[in-house]
Amino acid sequence: MTDRTVHKSPSAGGVSHYLTDYSVARGQFSWQEARRALAGGESRLNMAHEALERPIGLGLGDRVAARFIDRNWNRADLTYAQLHLRACRFANILRSLGLGRGAAVATVLGRGPELFIAGLGTLKAGNVFCSLFSAFGPEPLQTRLQLGHVRVLVTTESLYRRKVAGIRAALPELRHVLIVRETPQGDLPADTADFAQLMSRAPETYDSAPTRDEDVALLHFTSGTTGKPKGVTLTHAAVIAQHVTSQLVLDLHPGEVFWCTADPGWVTGIAYGLIGPLTCGASMIVDREEFDPQRWYRILEEERVNIWYTAPTAIRMLMKAGTALARGRKYPHLRHMASVGEPLNAEAVTWGLEAFDMPFHDTWWQTETGAIMIANFPACEVRAGSMGRAVPGVEAQVVRRAEGGGLEVIDSDDQAGEIALKPGWPSMFSGYLEDPERYRASFLEGWYLAGDLARRDRDGYFWFIGRADDIIKSAGHLISPFEVESALMRHPAVAQVAVIGVPDPICGQAVKAFIELRAGFEESEELRRNIMGHARRLLGAAVAPREIAFKESLPRTRSGKIMRRLLRARELGLPEGDLSTLEGRE
Repeated sequence: MTDRTVHKSPSAGGVSHYLTDYSVARGQFSWQEARRALAGGESRLNMAHEALERPIGLGLGDRVAARFIDRNWNRADLTYAQLHLRACRFANILRSLGLGRGAAVATVLGRGPELFIAGLGTLKAGNVFCSLFSAFGPEPLQTRLQLGHVRVLVTTESLYRRKVAGIRAALPELRHVLIVRETPQGDLPADTADFAQLMSRAPETYDSAPTRDEDVALLHFTSGTTGKPKGVTLTHAAVIAQHVTSQLVLDLHPGEVFWCTADPGWVTGIAYGLIGPLTCGASMIVDREEFDPQRWYRILEEERVNIWYTAPTAIRMLMKAGTALARGRKYPHLRHMASVGEPLNAEAVTWGLEAFDMPFHDTWWQTETGAIMIANFPACEVRAGSMGRAVPGVEAQVVRRAEGGGLEVIDSDDQAGEIALKPGWPSMFSGYLEDPERYRASFLEGWYLAGDLARRDRDGYFWFIGRADDIIKSAGHLISPFEVESALMRHPAVAQVAVIGVPDPICGQAVKAFIELRAGFEESEELRRNIMGHARRLLGAAVAPREIAFKESLPRTRSGKIMRRLLRARELGLPEGDLSTLEGRE
């Protein structure tokens, strides 16, 4: 792999970078000092307090916290003070519903004010906030609501009718559903309450719950390879790392305009689309519409965006739309662009120079890490195709499992291994929900094993190689093959199914399903479309397969387990490896 170095991001408008000398920053950094800088001498820590009351106390109450832009370009602003009052109202709603501290509150919402209000109000009340992807179908939602023991759900009327009403009976722990009306007329669904009415009656003051650093604040779901989604818990202490990385990596200063394009249904949309930027006193742009190149360029220009955090899939789609479209507008206020969600190829990094006169800066982290762990910093050189270097306060290495057990750190810069992190950063996940064994298995000899393969060069830059498991990463979404297969198996024509990820120039990976048909069914384009529609109804378009191939028989081991590895190898023309366990082999 060639280490291509491109220039640093400019320091615009007289703003000085938080991190100017990487070696000095690493040598001087302390998580204890970072906590004191954020929370002062207080022994208690609450995410919502640090995101709202602290900035207000610094005189930022009248500053725009978030600007929401709808399809027709209508703007709706919430200042820090307004967002705080609404979060207090929602916290009071939870208390009026009798919700005890620590109980889970979920949202199935798009990118709108209600999600911000519910999320921050939940954290303020000392409850656990879980933001679920609104594009999920009924079955993924049911699984997550059950695993999370969710007591209160906030969603829109249309999403409730299409995705929740049919599974409500299977969710006995879901006591309250609060409906965000899309039109003022009509009756609400049975056994639901009007979000706006409850908000209008709730008091505007609420003292943030005296949560401790180790109290669970956030519940995120990330798919497993062989079973149900993993519920990842993050504590209130995660706000420390989210604040620090918003400064050191994203270089967010008070009053700057920040745009994170991530959906709130996954961890980036909460850590850096909600919590981190608020702790820095930034003003966030929230586009309520889906991706559109011309719309995005207009937002960058008209909203005078300073810092932009987006995904490689989006960057590749912008590249596909052409550089001329990007150059058709001016972005004098834009000074830093970063990427997250999947590896960013070198061509996308350097395309930023063509389109915006600055490179994209890749970052790496996981739901389990709770915050950015490895990054290309704005004041440092960018090596195109590299994940960057470890964040100050984070010890990261590339390791391999030794023959006799244990781990060996790989010193050579041309050898691949697994990314390992030394625990100690405050946003490290506190557990997998109801699965302590899986949590313990994530650690070995004092290291957290990330499951991602990489190499580390002599200067400390990490270079991503691939996943160590079968997870499919498509457009920033982690997709479990098992979850997709389970939904497909419910179609009457499907006898057996296996799902893999195949390369896609836009999404990174696309979901492809291999299906054995039941007797009496024959392969046809009509049946293919029927099965595809079935999958989309159950799973949502973001998770359902994009391609279906019919097979007379799928490769299995002698014990009957379908060999996804072999399917992937044959699909991609890779070595098939050991076939000794393959069914039918002697």
